[in-house]
Amino acid sequence: MTDDIFDHDVLFIPGPVEVRREILDAQGGWMIGHRSKAFADLYARLQPKLKEAFFVGDGYRVYIYTSSGSGIWESASRCCVRDDQPVLHLVNGAFSERWAGVSRENGKQVDVLEVPWGQAVKPEQLADALKQKHYDAVAVVYNETSTGVINPLPQYAEIMRGYPDTLFLVDAVSCWLGAELDTAAWGIDLVVTSSQKCFALPPGIAFGAVSDRVLARAKEIPYRGYYFDVLTLEKHHEKNNTPATPPISLMYAADRQLDAIRAEGYANRFRRHAQMAGMVRAWVERQGFAMFSEEGYHSPTVSTVRNTRSIDFPALQAHLKKQHITLGGGYGKLKDETFRIAHMGDAQPAHIERLLSAMDAFLAQA
Repeated sequence: MTDDIFDHDVLFIPGPVEVRREILDAQGGWMIGHRSKAFADLYARLQPKLKEAFFVGDGYRVYIYTSSGSGIWESASRCCVRDDQPVLHLVNGAFSERWAGVSRENGKQVDVLEVPWGQAVKPEQLADALKQKHYDAVAVVYNETSTGVINPLPQYAEIMRGYPDTLFLVDAVSCWLGAELDTAAWGIDLVVTSSQKCFALPPGIAFGAVSDRVLARAKEIPYRGYYFDVLTLEKHHEKNNTPATPPISLMYAADRQLDAIRAEGYANRFRRHAQMAGMVRAWVERQGFAMFSEEGYHSPTVSTVRNTRSIDFPALQAHLKKQHITLGGGYGKLKDETFRIAHMGDAQPAHIERLLSAMDAFLAQA
């Protein structure tokens, strides 16, 4: 995005995020049949780009889901956890809590390792839980969008190496391509993502990096459903296709955006997100607010801010709306206690400066 984008309502909410015009325009390609060679070529062209973006090689594939990331939650729960074995969900916010609920609703035996919202689940807590009981899988939300907490995933990965029979399932929806995620090196078996966060695409398409170990586990599970069954997906994936009608327009956009992200450089992209997060945290301190997330675990992609000054947040939103800026409130039970500032996707530091300046103007007159 360039600096002169404020000619429409610009989104600083944690999804959907602002999408660059050239990415929107990329969706306008002519339709092709999803059983055609042209589609197979598109699918095949995306695969090496997606595998690079997930930092995976042999032993992994990236499935394209016509859904939000929540669909891959169901895929993970149904295909990675046997009915007679438990799954451990790490819970520290609304979305990690909801994924545990999805596993329960699919008839799985669910144990929860829960800490107060705003805190990270510490590595030693995971280590202690795994010593007490065998689990078929461990499921964690890397970046908890509701609380602005990023969990210490690399440290979890070190612990998980000691449990080779336990699948490692990670929701990276709000930080994939905004924070480091070395899927293969960290031994992650399934990564859940979606398009409308740091990838900066319109919503409606999701991507899941899936290991060979997941396919082997799925073969032991008789009732995996159809739409999100990894074995059904794999059968079509091998032919550069999908079981059901895919979102072709969004795949055009993904193809263009993956090229742009590669040109920026993954490390540069991660640094830009960290820089914008630092700008927001400095503003929070300067203006007398407080971060909801605990020190040392602040998300690089979304900041959840305690409304310690008891400002009229709807009035702030209305003020910003006049300047074509949309800001997000707190989520779920944190709605009245916090507000959230997203700094993800293709947003630039200059855009964050514009946002914070507009918020300063409101606070000066409040």
